[in-house]
Amino acid sequence: MKMRTKEPGRANVVGKSIEMLRKKKGIKQSDFIARLQAAGLDIDPSSYSKLEGQFRHATDIEIYYIAKILNVPISELFKVFEGEE
Repeated sequence: MKMRTKEPGRANVVGKSIEMLRKKKGIKQSDFIARLQAAGLDIDPSSYSKLEGQFRHATDIEIYYIAKILNVPISELFKVFEGEE
């Protein structure tokens, strides 16, 4: 697995939670992207990696599909951010 070498960006608040939840469920990033694509979300690996790394904004439809695939409420994706306030 390729490890992230840069510090997280500040373009979104959900990327850190998404990565943590995905890893907690034991899903490789490539498999997760394939699941998102199979569910109907048009997202490429580079774009998804930037989302997780917080280097780009997350759209509402992406957040919807990600929560659906992770089988968590959308609010769960914002929990890491809530803990930093």
